[in-house]
Amino acid sequence: MENLTFNVQGDIDGGYNARAITESIFTQADTLEQLNLNIAEAIECHFDDDILPGLI
Repeated sequence: MENLTFNVQGDIDGGYNARAITESIFTQADTLEQLNLNIAEAIECHFDDDILPGLI
């Protein structure tokens, strides 16, 4: 897999939600900095090491 795109939106209760466009990956966080870390962790959990996306 070459690219993985996320749709990031502000949550009505505060914080942010991120959902991958082409994969079943969802995460949330209070800050954008934490959201980026959570996205990276979710990707590592979702994919095997040999097929991680190159560009997120």
